[in-house]
Amino acid sequence: MSDDLTGALEQAAAQAREAARAARSLDELEEVRTAHLGRKGALTALLRQIGTLPPEKRGAFGKLANERKREVEEQFAGRERELAAARLRSVLDFDPTTPGPRPARGHEHPVLAMLREIEDIFISMGFLVLAGPEVETEYYNFEALNIPEHHPARDLQDTFWMETGAECRWVLRTHTSPMQVRALERFGAPLRAIVPGRVYRNETLDATHEATFHQVEGLMVDRGVSVAHMKGVMAAFLERLFGQKIVIRLRPHYFPFVEPGFELDFGCVFCGGAGCAICKRSGWIEILGCGLVHPRVLRAGGVDAEEFTGFAFGVGVERLVMMRHSIEDIRHFHSGSLRFFEQF
Repeated sequence: MSDDLTGALEQAAAQAREAARAARSLDELEEVRTAHLGRKGALTALLRQIGTLPPEKRGAFGKLANERKREVEEQFAGRERELAAARLRSVLDFDPTTPGPRPARGHEHPVLAMLREIEDIFISMGFLVLAGPEVETEYYNFEALNIPEHHPARDLQDTFWMETGAECRWVLRTHTSPMQVRALERFGAPLRAIVPGRVYRNETLDATHEATFHQVEGLMVDRGVSVAHMKGVMAAFLERLFGQKIVIRLRPHYFPFVEPGFELDFGCVFCGGAGCAICKRSGWIEILGCGLVHPRVLRAGGVDAEEFTGFAFGVGVERLVMMRHSIEDIRHFHSGSLRFFEQF
């Protein structure tokens, strides 16, 4: 029995010394110390077996066990001094002027980047950049724009109404067009301005429809403004935006706040008009709605419709980004997916 315990003691002591030498950090060394010298350690377990030996052998085995335990503790203490010194050297060798790891840098949302680009283009043409309230009154959102109550055009916009209980009804604006009247009331005529901003519609979500999106409204009011001026400004805008010569065409279309009204198409810049998947093989891309400002809208803004005329347009910003980058689903813009946004 004594010989077996002695052999086990020598083996356990050797394993403990070897584990101490192999430790590569102070934390690792402490784990090894606990495994061998802790309450449930291998050496501690052997020391507890002294009482199982015959009385005449306990003294010799106890003396040997204490010697081996002391040797192991000295081994651990020496290794601890070595590892502590190594840690200190690493701290002293640290150069505080060494650049740290670079944090990941963000960038502008693709819609925001497009808005900035559009603003720069129109600023260069002498337009103001205005902002309006996203929670709008029924009057400015509809009635001042020649869309009275029960007008069919209201049904096309599937509106979010606010429950205020007041006589004045409030709505999440369905377009940035209310700023036509607000701007004319404040600045009068002549006036050139664009209004970028977020708008809301109770849409059924799919690849081309979102409940929240961005729009840029444009307005130019002056004496003698005609469709020709509108075509010139639109052509200049699109050529700057797409970086090439643009061919545009107007198709008659009804909008309550312009008369006459048009859908503006431009020759597909991706296929040169030959026909591709983006232009649906037609050679033309529908881009925005526009027209001459309705006299009722001018009068709502306090402008003499006999003296002044003007044009207005509205363009969806997400649509422009989707065309530029060949994005197939508008819902990506509000997805929060880093895999999507890191592409820009």
